[in-house]
Amino acid sequence: MEIRPLAGALGAEVLGLDLTGDLDGAAFAAVRGALHDRGVICIRDQAAMSPEDQLGFAARWGEISIHPYVPSIEGYPGIMKIYDPNPITQTWHSDSTHMQRPHAYTLLLARVLPSVGGDTMFASATKAFESLTPGFQAMLRGLSAVHEGTDLAASAGLDHDAVVAVHPVVRAHPDTGAEALFVNDNYVTRIDGWTPEESRPLLEYLYGVIGRYENTYRHRWRDGDLVIWDNRSTQHAVVGDVSGEERVLHRVTIAA
Repeated sequence: MEIRPLAGALGAEVLGLDLTGDLDGAAFAAVRGALHDRGVICIRDQAAMSPEDQLGFAARWGEISIHPYVPSIEGYPGIMKIYDPNPITQTWHSDSTHMQRPHAYTLLLARVLPSVGGDTMFASATKAFESLTPGFQAMLRGLSAVHEGTDLAASAGLDHDAVVAVHPVVRAHPDTGAEALFVNDNYVTRIDGWTPEESRPLLEYLYGVIGRYENTYRHRWRDGDLVIWDNRSTQHAVVGDVSGEERVLHRVTIAA
């Protein structure tokens, strides 16, 4: 196994693994350590993985989360089909932060790729927080934000209270202790105790810090890529430049 950094802020590729077989404990620990160190990793050359393989490997990371209103692919609870980019996926976000227990990890396996386009951008919310001044950091530590589910949740018949959560604006990673910004434009509607109008200037500024070039990595998908990211320390957004070609990835998420 070889692990190579892919960008300055975050990202690494893992070479030399075959996840269709058993992965010993030492190798898994090295992969997990690389993810916590780099925020997002790509395990190359996993096109032979079956849905059973993906679910089996995902279970080693923790409890597989079943999405409350987006169906799994038939016969494989926990695997969601990701396809055409849309306005929600093209916005910087962490997965399902409107939940009381937002996802810890996401595993995304490339199944069908367009000839060009459809890259995924990743940003280090840890690096973004570290770039702020100590006084600004201290102010943010005292704030929480209200996260609400998208219109898709309402159209699925979920009660509004079931898709609303309040989380700290700055969260410490449970494994590394590193602090990261935990706000995103998909789900955050306001700072807790503030109006949306009062909240918007601060939130827009923080979103801009997260998306600064020096905090990002752009992943250009290859056949068989299994990309894993840590939702506590990163955000992601798809580049919506696919035109008329199929793009299919299989997603599994791990509960906190």
